[in-house]
Amino acid sequence: MKHYKENDTVVFTDKDGNHFDTFVIFDTDRETGLTHINHYNLRVPSSALELHPSSLTGNQAPLADSYSFLLFNKLKEKYAKIDEHKVVMKKVIVNNDAVNKKLAKAS
Repeated sequence: MKHYKENDTVVFTDKDGNHFDTFVIFDTDRETGLTHINHYNLRVPSSALELHPSSLTGNQAPLADSYSFLLFNKLKEKYAKIDEHKVVMKKVIVNNDAVNKKLAKAS
């Protein structure tokens, strides 16, 4: 399994065979093997990714300038908040189910 690091520019191939140039937001997760990419905020297996030919010499893009670096950090914050919100919502839903089960047996 290939592990990608954040800022790597990669080519993502979807299930229809379409290719998209994108970049890695967070390193490849060692437990799940999924890599978080910018394209539609997806987490994909390394088999769907390949290192972009222009980045074989290092991270040329997307961090070519300071503005890109700031933009990248904003995206990381945004995706981290989205993930945090998903975890909170799952806890709320689980707690609501527990309350509903108790009330359902009352007559």
